[in-house]
Amino acid sequence: MTLNLNRPRLFRTRDESAGQDRVTFIELFFDLVFVFAITQLSHTIADHLSGRGLAEAAVILVAVWWVWMYTAWATNWLDPETGAVRLMLFGLMLLGLVLLGLVLLGLVLSTSIPGAFGDRAWGFAVTYVVMKVGRTAFLAWCYRAVDRTNGLNITRITIWFLASTSLWILGALFGGDAQLPLWAAAILLEVVGPSVRYYTPFLGASPTSSWSVSGGHIAERSGLFIILALGESILVTGTAFSRGDLSVAAVGGVLATFVSTILFWLLYSSHGAEHGSRFIRSAQKTGPIARLTYVYLHIPIVAGVVLSAVGDELALANPEDPPSPGGLAVVVGGPALYLIGTLLFKRSIGRPWLRSHLAGVAALALFYLASATVLPAVDAVALLWITNAVVALVVIADEVSTRRAASSEAIGEPGADGTQNETAEFS
Repeated sequence: MTLNLNRPRLFRTRDESAGQDRVTFIELFFDLVFVFAITQLSHTIADHLSGRGLAEAAVILVAVWWVWMYTAWATNWLDPETGAVRLMLFGLMLLGLVLLGLVLLGLVLSTSIPGAFGDRAWGFAVTYVVMKVGRTAFLAWCYRAVDRTNGLNITRITIWFLASTSLWILGALFGGDAQLPLWAAAILLEVVGPSVRYYTPFLGASPTSSWSVSGGHIAERSGLFIILALGESILVTGTAFSRGDLSVAAVGGVLATFVSTILFWLLYSSHGAEHGSRFIRSAQKTGPIARLTYVYLHIPIVAGVVLSAVGDELALANPEDPPSPGGLAVVVGGPALYLIGTLLFKRSIGRPWLRSHLAGVAALALFYLASATVLPAVDAVALLWITNAVVALVVIADEVSTRRAASSEAIGEPGADGTQNETAEFS
């Protein structure tokens, strides 16, 4: 590996037809660490299922997602095949493994949720800050000799990061009851930043015209992340199955979790992933679409995968018993959150508000309310199959409506949803 510090050569050439926007092997290698970190949060939630536990896990999930997504944008501009960029990715991977260890070691050495909210708060905060500031500083160094406008954008991002850094450090310093609200405020500040274009006093806001990204690369990178997350959830299920007794109920539970993974993949990939890639490739301004669709609206999709993995783990631990109230909420809530995420994702890439997805969310919500109040308790495996049935109906309905719309458009008539093209804007 040659370390070439010629900064202009560190950037990708913008020729999508020549395959310059492809996802490289080093990027996939990098993704494995962060997908594993996110999916392993399911263990912390399953072992400490509570409102506070879910809130703490949500902070960690968004933090890890934010590290990954900012790096995905960085390698959308920078060429991962160059030595300097590879070294940056290897460094972030190493720090990502440290971050993962600080999160998960709390399960073994502490009763807190997770280790980052226990005696490892300082380690987590410092590692996270070093990752985001180090990557941004490297990107600023690269841009300084190439594009002053984007160099100024990176300066704005750095200022926002410094503001959130103080909250991460204060949370680790005070600990206890103050840590969660301080870290939640830090995450909120980082999440708000892109939506206000990193407005900074005296420097103003970043112009969206400077946010040009390779849409195909961002779409493919995000889609592969979801696929890897679904694959990791299968490993989580296999681990949970290996810890229990071999029984008919347990085998039925494994089959149910496998089917749910297939259904989740179909929901995302069928009329979603490829549709989104075409939509952003054809757009004149790719930055705002990438920000909304692949930064914000993929968060509930990833969270739905994690929460569903928690429900699967809880169900396989006691497949013949009715779940606890919290377990019931997780088993039903995971697929519902995933449906909401895919609904918003598909709407943002020009599809209408899909009635099939809305009906699926409503059905799951009504089923949860009825199960928690009037319906007799059912065992955990039966609950998994019921939620699978709802999601399967959504998949089938989406396929049917899409084919009908395609047939209507082929003969020049409005589709069943009243639209005739794929250029609707998300509202």
